[in-house]
Amino acid sequence: MRIIFMGTPEFAVPTLNALVEAGHTIVAAYSQPPRPGGRRGKALTPSPVHARAEELGIEVRTPLSFRKDPDAVAAFAALDADVAVVAAYGLILPVSVLEAPRLGCLNVHGSLLPRWRGAAPVQRAILAGDAETGVGIMQMEAGLDTGPVRLEGRTPIDGKTAGELTAELAELGARLMVEVLGDFDGHPAVAQPEEGVTYAAKIDKAETRLNFDQPAEAVERQIRAFNPPGAWFEHDGERIRVLAAAKLPLPSGERVGEKGMILDPAALPLSQPSPQGGEGFWIACTTGAIRPTLVQRAGRGVVTTRELLNGFPIPPGTQL
Repeated sequence: MRIIFMGTPEFAVPTLNALVEAGHTIVAAYSQPPRPGGRRGKALTPSPVHARAEELGIEVRTPLSFRKDPDAVAAFAALDADVAVVAAYGLILPVSVLEAPRLGCLNVHGSLLPRWRGAAPVQRAILAGDAETGVGIMQMEAGLDTGPVRLEGRTPIDGKTAGELTAELAELGARLMVEVLGDFDGHPAVAQPEEGVTYAAKIDKAETRLNFDQPAEAVERQIRAFNPPGAWFEHDGERIRVLAAAKLPLPSGERVGEKGMILDPAALPLSQPSPQGGEGFWIACTTGAIRPTLVQRAGRGVVTTRELLNGFPIPPGTQL
């Protein structure tokens, strides 16, 4: 097929690669414009899709908008594509774009629709404690992720971080897209159920601050949902990112200390209590506690909590 590819982050790259490997012709790749990046944050850095498309010799286009740029819409339609494949592109597509390709636009969406329509389905699924999630190949229409689904794949969440789950769904979505395009009529579009609709709102930076005013299970999910870049707490005026943690769940209503307080491990109902620094430190939640296992100070590498405490003491009784 003649395909227009539309995507921006690393999540979209496996689908682009898979389409090329399957023998389709990518007539153009659309991506978000290069943004300031690099170590100093000044040099313009192309998106992962932009960079990969150039490596493959594919023309890259980076319009700022379709809604306000009729020339961009006309240039899109002039490509005379069979289908547009969209994966985390980042721009709203007007109906004139959605209907331009012969077979319309297909989207790789990282959730089990209609659950978690919207911008951050992976993080919201983890935060909510969902047992499984997946990816769907959706026929796009004007509504927000409301289109019918042609093919769906599922996977258990099972303690995965957002980064791990996103990478898994990206590979799964790439395989499903190739399957759909290989037998388009054999994968008819099925309308989404009217029940079970939820929305995955864009992540606000304030949400990445660890909230110990909830059970340990919820705090541990928060840590996995925001890795990368990492949920965080503050101590001595410095942010400490927590990239992984163990949890000590307790029956509802049972507390082990003031929420946000560093606990003495010897006072906890652990099978093998260890001195402070041996396993790190425990932080009290409304019920239960969590033990960070991988942490990161600003401008430094990822270390174990034991390594952190060697040069950055956080004694029992500290209130975060």
